[in-house]
Amino acid sequence: MKTYRSTLRTMRLVLLVYQLCLVFRAEAQLPDACIRSNTNRDPENSDISVVCGTQYMDLSIYICPVYHARYNESLMAVNNVDRPECYGTAVWNVDPPLLTFRFPINESAIASCNNMFTTINKAGTGQFADFSNVQYVNISGVINSIDPSLGMITYSPQILYKFSCLYPMQYLLNNTEMAVSGISLAIKDSNGTFSSTLSMELYQRQDQEYQQILSIPPTGLNLKTKIYVAVTATNLTNRFNVLLDRCYATTSPNPNDDKYYDLFVGCTRDAQTKLEQNGEAQSANFSFEAFRFVEHKNQPISTFYLHCITRLCEVSSCASLKPNCPTSNKRRKREAEDVSANTTITSHVIIVGKRSSDVQTFSASNGALDEGQYNSPLVAVIVCIVILTIFILAMAVYFGLYVRRRKL
Repeated sequence: MKTYRSTLRTMRLVLLVYQLCLVFRAEAQLPDACIRSNTNRDPENSDISVVCGTQYMDLSIYICPVYHARYNESLMAVNNVDRPECYGTAVWNVDPPLLTFRFPINESAIASCNNMFTTINKAGTGQFADFSNVQYVNISGVINSIDPSLGMITYSPQILYKFSCLYPMQYLLNNTEMAVSGISLAIKDSNGTFSSTLSMELYQRQDQEYQQILSIPPTGLNLKTKIYVAVTATNLTNRFNVLLDRCYATTSPNPNDDKYYDLFVGCTRDAQTKLEQNGEAQSANFSFEAFRFVEHKNQPISTFYLHCITRLCEVSSCASLKPNCPTSNKRRKREAEDVSANTTITSHVIIVGKRSSDVQTFSASNGALDEGQYNSPLVAVIVCIVILTIFILAMAVYFGLYVRRRKL
């Protein structure tokens, strides 16, 4: 019996020593930087700051209140997840000292620390006021203390910092001179930014992978040449698809030009424009036929630029965000014409000549093909007239000879 009691006392003593070691580990000697800091106090809600950036979410916490509460950087984790990427980094060379966290804005990084990733539907406001339904992505979580106590009770206070970033999923692109090379985009609002990369490219024909880039000669494309357009998102979570709200052409690279021609917007669509894929994948595709602006009627070529207002939609809700077009084909409000001029994706210059794609011309000197003289229907008419004239002359000669023979 005495042996049992002695063993029990020994076990309790070992357990007490182990708990004291844990407490001493957590209650490390207060760093000199915290002794001199005015943040050497109990934790407060204002101790955390959040920067919702275009590539990363950055969190900063005053670290001295953490030490004051008998914790340290090794006992503070995002959502209490014990993974290296979920712990912060102590920064002592700033005043006041900080505990910083950073995670990339992508689904895998967000999920690794069990952050919440939810989609919110809200009515459009501000620069999105023309849109009846705007989606936002909310990323949220907590940074909490890990209590080292192993017993049933603890004397350590719990520290809990909540954070969140709200990103508009209404993606509009900054205009650049050569948008086809790809554009990094980030739309700032009062709560932060969200980013991806979108690009526009023109193709000569529609193949399975859109690989044949459109080649435009100096003399321009033939009229009615089929042009295929792809607007593609990269570095994007598979939660979202690309949705085109409006595509239009202007004679200047300025997407806010007063003179424009809509290829499609809402339920209004040019007769020669065909939407191949929109809101169904991370690439939206459509085609149209090359045309000329009337203001270039006395010029050998007509030049214009293609602009597309683009956004992302959550896969499950893309269908509901497409325009529900009535039979009258009236234009809907969701045209986004009032969105600021620097928020469209723009193609490189498109050059169109005077010839139609079904035109053939010839040279009067040697019969070789020559641009800009006669088309094939006109040639056929001329040939028919010549043949008919020869036939009439032949008949006239024959009739004259016949009459002369009768007289003889």
